[in-house]
Amino acid sequence: MKVSVAAAAAALLLLLLSAADASELKLGYYAKTCRGWENVVKDHVAKAVRANRASGAALVRLIFHDCFVRGCDASVLLDPTPANPHTEKTAPINIGLAAFEVIDDIKAALEERCPGTVSCSDIVVLAARDASSILSNGHVHFDPPAGRLDGKVSRAADAQRDLPDSTFTIAELIRNFRSKNFTVEELVILSGAHAVGVGHCSSFRARLTSPPSQIVPAYRNLLTGRCAEGPDPVVPNNVRDEDPRAVAAAFPSFLKKLRRSGDFLDNSYYHNNLARIVTFNSDWQLLTEKEALGHVKEYAENGTLWDEDFSEALVKLSKLPMPPRSKGEIRSHCRVVNGHHHHH
Repeated sequence: MKVSVAAAAAALLLLLLSAADASELKLGYYAKTCRGWENVVKDHVAKAVRANRASGAALVRLIFHDCFVRGCDASVLLDPTPANPHTEKTAPINIGLAAFEVIDDIKAALEERCPGTVSCSDIVVLAARDASSILSNGHVHFDPPAGRLDGKVSRAADAQRDLPDSTFTIAELIRNFRSKNFTVEELVILSGAHAVGVGHCSSFRARLTSPPSQIVPAYRNLLTGRCAEGPDPVVPNNVRDEDPRAVAAAFPSFLKKLRRSGDFLDNSYYHNNLARIVTFNSDWQLLTEKEALGHVKEYAENGTLWDEDFSEALVKLSKLPMPPRSKGEIRSHCRVVNGHHHHH
């Protein structure tokens, strides 16, 4: 009898230990070891977004593409090497990921200030926080805890398996988000990030022949024209950021809704979705399931609610853990694991 009690106690202790591992993230994690690190991140992000708002959108995308694959471990930042030629970066589903240089600049500044202290994964999370705040004029704001470690494993196959594809049906999207412990509501909330950024034509090719019940013909024609401009051009995710000349030619009724500044993070995605003027099949699919549609309508009606819920969803996203028993480290350079010679 005693043996099983001891075994149960040991099992309980293990459970508690693994729970402790998961909750090591905390606010003010670098308060003693790297004071002011947040300001370093914020200054670099602000500078990058002033130069090009698209880099802000890229930083918001980066947190999702990092955290959905092996948790928030900066595995998405690793460059291919002869030993590992197929890192997550090389995965087709990661087409167009950008702003890696912004992360590099922040890391270099922090290494100078407090060497070997701040992880690349914490930088990715905080940079996404600052980018979303700037792109939303301060409406999206949250405090993510810190203390993540950088992973040593990065495989394109993991990204292909774990990230939702732009061609997914609603059933596939719901299953994909559920596998990371996100609800239908959170799927709809996080999809709102498509208010900013760009998409490759290859990611919505099938939409160019979709019926009017799925995409407004004038908008479809606009996309068809934009996608004929090169082998695989990018177009704004948000029709409100489209080129006025293209809109005047294909979709003149929309001209008055165009915005002066692109990449503004707000609830316009939900208005566009209900109007069937969104790029991806995975966007339009949100209208095909009762619960998801209800949330699309809710956020179209209440932008402030979306700001708050998106902020909370990003905090939850930032807490996705590395796989059990993963070895983590604080990388010196975000593109390579430690112990590899880094060439500038």
